[in-house]
Amino acid sequence: MHIDILSEQEVAVLRELMAASSNIVIVCHKSPDGDALGSSLAWAEYLRVCHGKEPVTLVPDAFPDYLLWLPNSEKLIRYDKNPERGDLLLKTADLVFCMDFNESSRTELMQATLDACAAQKVMIDHHLDPRMDTVLTVSHPELSSTSEIVFRIVWQMGGFEAMKKHFAVPVYCGMMTDTGSFTYNSTYPEIYFIVSQLLTKHINKDLIYRKVYNNYSHWAIRLRGYLMCEKLKVFEEFHASCFSLSAKEMRDFHFVRGDMEGLVNEPLRIKGLKLSISLREDDRKENLVWVSLRSVDDFPCNKMAEEFFNGGGHLNASGGRLYCSLEEAEKVAVKAIQSYAEILKK
Repeated sequence: MHIDILSEQEVAVLRELMAASSNIVIVCHKSPDGDALGSSLAWAEYLRVCHGKEPVTLVPDAFPDYLLWLPNSEKLIRYDKNPERGDLLLKTADLVFCMDFNESSRTELMQATLDACAAQKVMIDHHLDPRMDTVLTVSHPELSSTSEIVFRIVWQMGGFEAMKKHFAVPVYCGMMTDTGSFTYNSTYPEIYFIVSQLLTKHINKDLIYRKVYNNYSHWAIRLRGYLMCEKLKVFEEFHASCFSLSAKEMRDFHFVRGDMEGLVNEPLRIKGLKLSISLREDDRKENLVWVSLRSVDDFPCNKMAEEFFNGGGHLNASGGRLYCSLEEAEKVAVKAIQSYAEILKK
């Protein structure tokens, strides 16, 4: 099966960059998820095993506890905890790989230093509209995840045979989490060929699933039940739903990062539902609400995210933020649903 994605020129450029660089830094977006971490850790492993490099992986801030088990996650450096070291790493880097983000603003605290970094930059990403000045941009929004892109590059460059679990596990985790366990963005045969190849590295895909999705505290389970029972609003006429979580409710249920992972997908189990929106009040900053959108079939939640929630993303999985109270955010969500009534009612 043909899964190559680089041109001959791009392969040559990438090989030359890796060969000529000694101080390599890998960075990903703020609040890194399974794909951001999976693609970063897998790419770092490839550079170590196949090119003899010792890359440093720099993440802007904390990531969910359910990803702490990923191989080599202990080597990650958090910029928010070590800003001086992070700045020095970027200032002395000669090559920076930008993983799973399309513009530097998505690194937030790191943005100024990343923008000022004189190193050559390579973007590997699957989000729309790449907007960074790079020597090489590998952007494929049509693919499931950045982790899938990493696999395809490594495969094309002949590195997969040398890879073991420390590569295969994060790639599978990234692909799994960015597709809702292969329930969206995954309807082409190549993705299952890739999964079949990852399984040859003796990964336990069922264990990976359990470590990500069956790893909650009892408080997290109670919170999820509370949100679905007490907070879920279903707009049957529009085949849409919305639920919100306040900072107070987060404190009441001892919320930790990751407790809502995947919950925005749950309302899509309702018969006929096309769109699900979740709103989460930031527990540290006032008038900041984080928005997640999920949809089925051809409903463009990425366009809704751009138009109403200062965000974007993919056709069926997008996000954004609002700078207002949670109550005002709920009104914006209702307005967004009503504005797309014609499409949602079909």
